[in-house]
Parts: sequence; structure tokens; C-alpha cells
Amino acid sequence: MAKFKDRGEAGRLLATRLTQYANDPDLLVVALPRGGVPVGFEVAKALGAPLDILVVRKLGVPGDDQVAMGAIANGDIRVLDEDFIALLGITDEVIETVCAREKQELKRRELGCRGDAPPLRATGLKCILVDDGIATGSTMRAAIAALRQQSPAKVIVAVPTAPPSVCNELRRLADEVVVVMTPFLFFSVSHWYTIFGQTSDEQVRQLYQESKRLKEFRSSGLPGVALGFVS
Repeated sequence: MAKFKDRGEAGRLLATRLTQYANDPDLLVVALPRGGVPVGFEVAKALGAPLDILVVRKLGVPGDDQVAMGAIANGDIRVLDEDFIALLGITDEVIETVCAREKQELKRRELGCRGDAPPLRATGLKCILVDDGIATGSTMRAAIAALRQQSPAKVIVAVPTAPPSVCNELRRLADEVVVVMTPFLFFSVSHWYTIFGQTSDEQVRQLYQESKRLKEFRSSGLPGVALGFVS
């Protein structure tokens, strides 16, 4: 199975699966930082939609932060993998310690990625929730729960790659799940990219601001603008 060259290519391919939403005035693309923002930027650009950012923090297991036992998001959203936690024998005290640490990082990352931008507003909008891939689904479940608090018209989870079992689980939580590649032997998100470097807060801010400029340029009605799909 072919790999994506990088997150930009993955975002452009993902956008081709979402053309029914192109130029919808009630559409909002919501990306998860950091890696989801380069993907979301390409989706938003192609669909002619604004881009916003929803910060979610993974709760790593003690001793291995890359293995998720859950995730948190603003609005006191906390999603835990109870079966996995029980299997590892992780105590409530440890969970609270990890949550407290990640809440601080959540605030720092929110400021680093969005700056002084107004809070995300999703009420009544069709929201395409984008990441660069899904492994366990903990982060995406927290993101869906955070968005649902704002009563969006629709939540569409859209990612370049995810295992079939996680896609099926998320279909019970989202209104729609769109995935380019669903390998049965998944391994990891990074496995399906040739280039999978770290995305910095500075890169996230730059893409966020560039998306806003593109949206303002479209809205100006200037002739000769050829961005996104034509409906």
C-alpha cells in the first residue's frame, strides 16, 4: 500500500473525498495540532472554508508518553480508555497527576497555536474535524466531545489514515467518517508517511494565519481568484 509523501499531500488527497462540502458557507474545518494543522490547511484551502484549531492533549501512560490512556480538551472534556487503564493497573492518583500536568500544557499549547484569536465557535456549523491520522482514537474522541458541547450542525471526522476498527468506533460518535486509507495492519500513523517530521507551534500559527488571509481574499470578491473546488 502506497504511503503519503507528507502531510500536505495527505491533506490534498483527503480534500478530494470531501468535495460535496466545497464552498458551503456553513462549513468550518477544525484541525488538531500539531500534525493535523498542515492537513487541515490543505482541506480548508481546497474547500474554500475557514480553518480553526482545537487543542486536545493525549494522556500518556507513565513511562511512555507516546502510548495513550486517554485525552483531554477544553470544557473539562476527559476521555479515558478504561479497559487499557485496568489492564495496566494505573491508579486514579496517577491519572489525576497526568491530567493536571496535561491541563497546563493544554493552556500553553492553546496560546502557542491560536495566540489571542477568539475562542473556536462551531454552533450551527458543519465541522470537518481533521488530524494527520488516528491510532487509538482517544484524541479524536475527546475532540468530538469538545465540539459537541457547542451544538454543531454536523461533525465529520476526516483523516488520511486510520485502522478499520477505530473508524467503526468513531462512526458511532460522529455524523460521518472520511478516511483515505484504512490498512488492516496499521502499525502507527507515521508508518504511512514518507516524511513525518515534527510540526512546531510556529508552523501551526503560520498556517492558521495564512488560512485566514486566504479566506479574507476569497471574501473580497477580487477577480482572478482560483482557489478551491468550483461547485
